Amino acid sequence: MTPKTDPKDFLRELFQAAFDAANPDLCVPANLPLPPRGRTLVVGAGKAAASMALAVEKNWPGDLSGLVVTRYGHGAPCRRIEVVEASHPVPDAAGQQAAKRILQSVQGLTEDDLVIALISGGGSALLSAPAEGLTLEDKQAVNRALLASGAAIQEMNCVRKHLSSMKGGRLAQACYPARVFTLVISDVPGDDPAVVASGPTVPDTTTREDALAIIRRYNIEVPTAVMNWLSSPESETPKSDDPRLARCETRTISTAQASLLAAAEVARAHGVTPLVLGDMIEGESADAGKVLAGIAKACAINGTPLAPPCVLLSGGETTVTLGQIKPGQKPRGGRNSEFLLSLAIALDGMPGIHAVSGDTDGIDGSEDNAGALVTDDTLARARAAGIDARHMLDVHDAYGFFHGIDDLIVTGPTLTNVNDFRAIYVEKKV
Repeated sequence: MTPKTDPKDFLRELFQAAFDAANPDLCVPANLPLPPRGRTLVVGAGKAAASMALAVEKNWPGDLSGLVVTRYGHGAPCRRIEVVEASHPVPDAAGQQAAKRILQSVQGLTEDDLVIALISGGGSALLSAPAEGLTLEDKQAVNRALLASGAAIQEMNCVRKHLSSMKGGRLAQACYPARVFTLVISDVPGDDPAVVASGPTVPDTTTREDALAIIRRYNIEVPTAVMNWLSSPESETPKSDDPRLARCETRTISTAQASLLAAAEVARAHGVTPLVLGDMIEGESADAGKVLAGIAKACAINGTPLAPPCVLLSGGETTVTLGQIKPGQKPRGGRNSEFLLSLAIALDGMPGIHAVSGDTDGIDGSEDNAGALVTDDTLARARAAGIDARHMLDVHDAYGFFHGIDDLIVTGPTLTNVNDFRAIYVEKKV
């Protein structure tokens, strides 16, 4: 049995299965808590926050109100929960104002009240509430530097937590003595809820010393006010022994691993053997492309670790370190398209190997595409179009490369987010 005659169609079907598995309409209703004796207040932040809020509205048996903040273009038609759209990945004034309003809304709650916190990837930038003495401009400068540094998401969020009046458990502190019930759609390797959106309702295991060490490790230049704040004990985040966090419960309702398993089932239905490599692949996108190309070639040539037809499935969050940008260069694309361009170069047109990689939120980096596709004739078509693949990788313009051969995947916002999905389809043995 063979999959669809067109490998691109097969790969698109796998990608669709991955983000369908993370649809809030499927994973939110079964995980809602029982209504409280008092008020129910919904707050949240992330790329999936609005669609999660809509799922709560559809399935909540009593009164509720609240406010969530999501990325521009990722809203949903909620009626009782207000949806605010703001900037991602660099925070803006809209996100700052929304965060301020959320903090105000949880003041004065009682033990009989319930706060449902809807948390998903992207919340770190969207829930922008600078700590005392810091400005939005300070936070923006640090975010830009972190994004360009090559730091892992856990490292970036460690720094963000210690510069915020909401992240790292501080939102939960503000809700006390109300009960806080958090639903998490995870976009981070390992699914640690303290990392997703910088854990606004979860105790923090990192310290301000960790944040300072990360800044030093990546030679990040930060404003003086940031260094002064991190040097103060007041910048420390709440830990697990904080009594104000004792009435908090967190439930992770969707993960990258679940999406990989859903795609694996689709592959089996087409007679293609899947190998799930896991949802924790990190490191440089270009390096990951080389490594996974090597595994795919081993399958095609030696039949190990799997004989074709097979598909290698993986998730996680790789990084793109930009380094020094030369005058006239304009990096375009995200970690998925950069991964694919590196993969295509490493495969060098080997027959019968095709791939897809995309961000399940529908946006790869800051462009309009979710990801892209690679086929065994990708490099040949690029050469015919006068596009130099290695040069485009060197200048980090993977978006331009795949746009030039019409192989971008554009889905628009999917209203969920379990991070990257990668599938490498080895069609036949060579």
